[in-house]
Amino acid sequence: MDEVFKALADGSRRALLDSLNAHNGQTLRELCAGLDMARQSVSKHLAVLEVANLVTTVWRGREKLHYLNAEPINALSERWIDRYHRTRVDALADLKKALEGDPMSKPEFVYTSYISTTPEKLWQALTEPAFTRRYWGPTFETDWKPGSAMAWVEPEFTIADPEQVVLEAEPYTRLSYRWHTFTREHAETHGLDEEFRARAAAEPRSKVTFTLEPQGPLVKLTVVHDGFDPDSVVLAAVSGGWPHLLSNLKTLLETGDTLPEPAGA
Repeated sequence: MDEVFKALADGSRRALLDSLNAHNGQTLRELCAGLDMARQSVSKHLAVLEVANLVTTVWRGREKLHYLNAEPINALSERWIDRYHRTRVDALADLKKALEGDPMSKPEFVYTSYISTTPEKLWQALTEPAFTRRYWGPTFETDWKPGSAMAWVEPEFTIADPEQVVLEAEPYTRLSYRWHTFTREHAETHGLDEEFRARAAAEPRSKVTFTLEPQGPLVKLTVVHDGFDPDSVVLAAVSGGWPHLLSNLKTLLETGDTLPEPAGA
């Protein structure tokens, strides 16, 4: 928390975060040009923001892209905003986005969390039914080999589709797979209307990638969910769902329990 408040105390660093909030996934050159700041100054400020986990980076070929990371802000919310008031805060944030728009230069979700665990235990939590059932809900039927089919299993239904496949699986390091099919059973169970389901089903299938990096007693978990169209309804949905799900995962691994259900859930 101290690192987060220290990072936010500087106006130039807040300007960098504002720039990433407006156009996520920028290179260092793009950030310098947009803010009229010297490259060395921007690099120093980014280093402070990365230490605070307010900015996370992803390499795409030779380009290093910078993303605003919601995890520390979500942690502040979990600590100081109770469930009743969080509903009101979320409603106001949704209204603000609807009125102002939510421009994104790269339609994808990126999130980094530091978890007090081991790569082996985190890998188990991402792949084994005993874990995923607790913090997520579904379990996955697959052998976790690249190219293998992957069925999403919930108590009420199973989603199986030839395009739901494992893309990468390097134990304790990296896991990637195609997102599930939006079936009517899934929509009905989760309270999604038919208009949303039809639009989601018509979109290109997205993919999610988990990268695990040991950091002393912690594991740095970076989640990238991409492959979306610019106006994707699925991206909007998962961007709201992933922070709570990943906080639930972190809490389970660090305390043995999960977060309380949000009010109205």
